[in-house]
Amino acid sequence: MTRYALAGHFSPDDHFQPPDEDGVAVTRLDLVGGDRRLRYGIGQAMDHLWSRRVRPSEIGVDLMVVAVLVHALDTRVKRVTASQDGWTRELRIVAPVSDPAQWQAAAPTLTTMLRFLTGDHWDVAFRARPRSFGAVSLPALPNVDIPNFDGVSLFSGGLDSLIGALNALAGPGRLRPLFVSHKGEGAVSGPQGALFQRMSEGFARQQPTNRTLEGLRYSLSFKRNLIAGSEDSTRGRSFLFLALGAFAGSGLPGHFDLRIPENGLIALNVPLDPTRIGSNSTRTTHPFYLRRWNDLLTSIGIPGTVVNPYWNFTKGEMVASCLMPDLLKELIPLSVSCAHPSLKRWSKDDNNHCGTCVPCIIRRAAIEAALGVGNDPTGYRCGDLTAQPLSAKSKDGKQVRGYQYALGRLAQNPDLARILIHKPGPLREDVDNLDKLIGVYDRGMKEVGRLLTGVTTI
Repeated sequence: MTRYALAGHFSPDDHFQPPDEDGVAVTRLDLVGGDRRLRYGIGQAMDHLWSRRVRPSEIGVDLMVVAVLVHALDTRVKRVTASQDGWTRELRIVAPVSDPAQWQAAAPTLTTMLRFLTGDHWDVAFRARPRSFGAVSLPALPNVDIPNFDGVSLFSGGLDSLIGALNALAGPGRLRPLFVSHKGEGAVSGPQGALFQRMSEGFARQQPTNRTLEGLRYSLSFKRNLIAGSEDSTRGRSFLFLALGAFAGSGLPGHFDLRIPENGLIALNVPLDPTRIGSNSTRTTHPFYLRRWNDLLTSIGIPGTVVNPYWNFTKGEMVASCLMPDLLKELIPLSVSCAHPSLKRWSKDDNNHCGTCVPCIIRRAAIEAALGVGNDPTGYRCGDLTAQPLSAKSKDGKQVRGYQYALGRLAQNPDLARILIHKPGPLREDVDNLDKLIGVYDRGMKEVGRLLTGVTTI
């Protein structure tokens, strides 16, 4: 089996070459263009932040370099052909950074979180940037360049991130977050931008102030044949998303919160059946993973804390408790939760939601639980789950059957929840919160159970 390494370079004159190793295929990634500007969206993001008086630190820039290398390997090394078991790959990055010693000290944390997130074997190494790139970010001017933000809030364009944004803006603290988005594929990017624009307009109507909502929208793409094919599982995409938030936050004065709004049922992401374990279930906001992010930020010296304010809320409870309910109802149809929004290109309608993937099922259950049956304004390609029996062998019935199986097990043995919440990952650091984690899992599954009442799968 071939192991794949990706080595970042800072200029055409950067002739670094990793030592030759049998069975290791090394690819060079040039991170700087001929204009000495950082490529892959990093330079553009820095320009955008500088225009808003946000000056990311050199360590923050390093983090984006690491994230670009990680994302390239994750999305351009195909699992089926690059692994012995059809899933687990052996991946290595070599990143040029401003302080290799500090990054090397953080390497154990970084490899732990990447292995947990993607299910692959990761190795990370660091070297000094070329001297001519010792500093690439403009330094902040004391008492002059003071950003008008008090934190960072990730904005994916999904329903949870929308509710998190509205609550941050309207809550008791009236926060002034810098919203950070990763555009992703076109089926997400367009609706994401439209939602942010409509949210900004709605906020201006309901909270008439001189405030305007500001955000950073980042795009990243690679050639399909960059390394070894194209991989669709993208289990590591949340690493890029959180790195982008920490990169932006590193330019804020003092400590900042990096908020990633996600309901507790999805954050835990308990497998529906015994076959969906490990990285077959995503772990993008699992408590163990977010704790490792905070360990990493501490190790590299970025003064931020990753926070999920809704780890103890079901999605339905998030909808019901939104502090701007009228605006939320207006914006719900523009938010996108579907796991496969790009599939709409082959459908006869223009709906962004399939209605039967795991995120769609949880979304439908949540809106129904909070707003009542028949009050979900979202368009679903599978609009009526009870119209006809759904085949468990098709995409329309597979996840529904999975939920029915899981709900049946819980109905027979409610105490099973105490065991199941540990399946996706370690919770040893959350001993004091175990009862609450069990509770949010139980309540979230009951929301789904009410939605699926009367639904038949064959």
